[in-house]
Amino acid sequence: MTEYLELDGVELARLVRSGEASPREILSEAIARSESVNPSINAIVRPLFDEAAERSGEDFSGPFAGVPFLIKDLAAIAGVPCSMGSRLFDGYVPTQDAELVARFRAAGFNFFGNSNTPEVGLAATTESVRLGACRNPWNLDHTPGGSSGGAAAAVAAGIVPVAHASDGGGSIRIPASCCGLVGLKPSRGRTPAHGWGGMSTGLVVSRTVRDTAAVLDAIHGPTTGDHFHAPYQATSFLAEMEQDPSPQRIALDLRPFTGEPLHEECRAAVMRAAGTFEDLGHHVEEAEIPLDHAEWGGAVAGIVAANVAATVNKRAREIGVTPTGDHLERNTLAVYGFGNAMTAEQYVASIGRIAELSREVGAFLVDYDLILSPTLVSPPVKVGWLDPDGDPIEYAERFRRYWGFTNLYNATGQPAISLPLHRTPDGLPIGVQLAARYGDEATLLRMARTLEVATPWPTVAPIA
Repeated sequence: MTEYLELDGVELARLVRSGEASPREILSEAIARSESVNPSINAIVRPLFDEAAERSGEDFSGPFAGVPFLIKDLAAIAGVPCSMGSRLFDGYVPTQDAELVARFRAAGFNFFGNSNTPEVGLAATTESVRLGACRNPWNLDHTPGGSSGGAAAAVAAGIVPVAHASDGGGSIRIPASCCGLVGLKPSRGRTPAHGWGGMSTGLVVSRTVRDTAAVLDAIHGPTTGDHFHAPYQATSFLAEMEQDPSPQRIALDLRPFTGEPLHEECRAAVMRAAGTFEDLGHHVEEAEIPLDHAEWGGAVAGIVAANVAATVNKRAREIGVTPTGDHLERNTLAVYGFGNAMTAEQYVASIGRIAELSREVGAFLVDYDLILSPTLVSPPVKVGWLDPDGDPIEYAERFRRYWGFTNLYNATGQPAISLPLHRTPDGLPIGVQLAARYGDEATLLRMARTLEVATPWPTVAPIA
């Protein structure tokens, strides 16, 4: 298994099915890689090596049979502590798998650890008081992004080829951008994980488009009784990925929603992608989405804050405490206070606003097939620059200078993908985002695969 670092999850599963490698051999490679690099990056915060070793002797089934896998420390695994990146959740042990976790298990993945996450998944970096800072394997001084930063760091470092991630405002795409990975946020209701008023959804980060498509094939579809249903997908996403895309009309969006100036390296990344698309026969033109970004952003912030407050209050009631700085970081406390102060009328108005927003962006996409933008406003920032336990006002100001293209598509429910198409002069990854019409992951995957072939990207970081 000397080639472990070079193989994606689809290929590892093929080796298991063919008998060329056993789940135990593959797990040993993942554990050895983790023991080598995790002390430097703090991506895995709860090793489950013994449990995974016991399962590796079983007969795995499913498309990813025997492939080592990490579950973000926000998702419930039966009988395994789940910290939510927070001191408030110390002692919390779920009694059953979350539905998405159950689907990953049914797909054949061998869970061998929990990945690092910021407190209650709230931050765009991964550095919490409870779990400590996770570091970017391309440069240890920098963040891997958040909130799926541990997952992204582990995949980029070669510990696993693919790992669970979730996205409520960019938390799949942001770490994919920071760590040089593929990160698809599915349409609302495509996978059975949609918290934060339907804005959050779950899938993975991966090193190849193929792995992302194959995982989506394995886990997509609603749970009985789900109140969100993405359009039915009759064909395999993996098969769709392999089809050549027809010429697409692409809107080039260069205006961050936060109004902050766009870093020149992020501009260079998206312009390079635009040029590649045009060389491949697609039509790209700069176009501004006609939205009042400050107005809809306030609605989104209110929904997030109210849902954070609900999560915190539920746990606080369970353990009989009043949340303070002994339980929560300063930024979480500030968001919690904002959410607690919201009225029911304000929350309903915010939900109504994102419903309108979905229709407005849908109307924009009558004239375009895709929207192309940077994923982030800046390259990965240094660890500590966005301190969730520092001054909340300073955190908010710095946050605006880092993030500004992802959360629109959480609000509208549309699929969006970050692709690792650029590097800064000092080697930091920069992602480019593509968004499509609601339910059209197939087009995103076809276009992503086209770029992967046309402009191949490095897959494993050097652990600088």
